[in-house]
Amino acid sequence: MNIDLPQYPLARVLVAGDVMLDRYWHGKASRISPEAPVPVVKVTANEDRPGGAANVALNIAALGAAASVAGITGRDEAADELQG
Repeated sequence: MNIDLPQYPLARVLVAGDVMLDRYWHGKASRISPEAPVPVVKVTANEDRPGGAANVALNIAALGAAASVAGITGRDEAADELQG
């Protein structure tokens, strides 16, 4: 089967959607909390990554296309992090 792939460096893509910041906490669960059935975690590292439409735009750019994002963010720490 032959598949014609687009010429990504020539593509210009507008991604419209929810722009969010994904936050990840890494650690080890040592026990279950006595107050609720949830693990108690000692956080050893954390990382923030663009999520939603911002993540899609980054993936498109990684393929070599020019990506722009149209979305709305709040006026908060997460928006500041996304805007660099």
